[in-house]
Amino acid sequence: MPPSLLHIRSVVTAYLDRHPCERDALAGLLAALSAGAEPTSRTTLPAHITCSAVVIDRHRRVLHIRHKASGGLLLAPGGHVEPGDRTLLAAALREVSEETGIAPGTLCLTPEALGAPLDIDVHDIDASPSKGEPAHQHYDFRYAFYLVDEEHPPVTVWDEEVSGAQWLSFAEVTSESLRAKLLGAQLDGQPDPVNASALIHNGAGSYLLHLRDDRPGIWQPWTLALLGGGRERGDTSIEDTLRRELSEEVPGLHLEDLEPYAVDADTSVDGLHVPIQVFSGHWKGNPDLLDLREGVLLHWFTPDQLDRLRLSPGLADLIRRHAAEHPPRVGPDAAPQVWDGGSRTVLNGIGVHLHLQDDQGRILLGLRHPDVRYAGGSWHYLAGKCEQESATACLVREAWEEAGLVIDPADVELAHAVHVVDSLGGLPLLQLVFRARRWEGSPEVREPGKCLAWRWWLPHELPDQLVPYTRTAINSIAEGRTYSQLGW
Repeated sequence: MPPSLLHIRSVVTAYLDRHPCERDALAGLLAALSAGAEPTSRTTLPAHITCSAVVIDRHRRVLHIRHKASGGLLLAPGGHVEPGDRTLLAAALREVSEETGIAPGTLCLTPEALGAPLDIDVHDIDASPSKGEPAHQHYDFRYAFYLVDEEHPPVTVWDEEVSGAQWLSFAEVTSESLRAKLLGAQLDGQPDPVNASALIHNGAGSYLLHLRDDRPGIWQPWTLALLGGGRERGDTSIEDTLRRELSEEVPGLHLEDLEPYAVDADTSVDGLHVPIQVFSGHWKGNPDLLDLREGVLLHWFTPDQLDRLRLSPGLADLIRRHAAEHPPRVGPDAAPQVWDGGSRTVLNGIGVHLHLQDDQGRILLGLRHPDVRYAGGSWHYLAGKCEQESATACLVREAWEEAGLVIDPADVELAHAVHVVDSLGGLPLLQLVFRARRWEGSPEVREPGKCLAWRWWLPHELPDQLVPYTRTAINSIAEGRTYSQLGW
């Protein structure tokens, strides 16, 4: 499949946000995208998209090739998009590899342009009777890359299309539009980290790892890795990148003591070299209580468990190095131990739940969004996890935030408690179920990313897809029991 129209629209929109004066020049491309045309096909006329790679060395020079089809003009490596190209950037990487022999692994994104095109040039192409092509135009998307190493990799030109290669200074670049962008940008050819990750430890010898999703575009799915992600144009620093990523991935995870620890490297889904700034951070909480927005799970692991895990490349060595430099603390100030089913004292998470019954005896339940981390697609109480607040204050807040219900704390009473262990190796959770005698408002979906619908259910007609401890609590309340436990 060629790059999707949605992908191309997003690239063009972001580019025009940075270069609004070029909107008229790209009016034809915008019209083609609005009409649903296939802009990457070379049969699409009178214009279609091509992609080029602007490879920059440490001396601020750009690699050019003499392309035979253009009569020997010096151009950046590039060409037409192929059906197998996942993105426009991937097309540029394939072209530079085919035409010069430079592998994607010897290149990295520039911190200035990141994964966005540095330039989109519109130029005329003469008719080619031998190919049956009339005169037309190219919208050439130019992506900038730095060489990873100071020394140039060997350039092996594709004899069929290329007659030679040459490195030109920014001022010598043959394309007027690209030359202007290069001279106006702060591109120095020095690879710097464009990704940031957090090596989070609890001071007791355990490290917090994140299991990646299995979704299109996710590099190394179902692999345990560090939290973090790629730099975006609005980030003021690489630490700012990490803090933004953490706030997006795990909003409740707050690290105050981030410190640069090491510069690591990974390989992107397109094969690019990705420099990563690793920050160390200390945290002692329960990951089961966090609202994980990306990925599958968060869990504490010790260095002796790493050989049994599927990890991102080099992560085991990084963790063992840090563990050797930071032995676990002992004594009264040590971090709490990770619960492993033994008899040690551990922290227990507190959850609050609203058992609300109307005048017909029906119980209010919400259908959880299928993409949420816990119990996706199941019915559940209106619920939340206690922050720095009392249990009743949490209940009142969650009722308003999730369903628009106004509840007076004086109208709340504890109806049941369920002590739960619902995941292998997970920490115990004490789920408090409160009954509200009075409330104001009708249930409404206020957090559609978490809950799809609210519905009143008769106790003898509860849905089959119901969170197990919710069913236990409902049945126990009906029987007058105040405590139950599951998973022990």
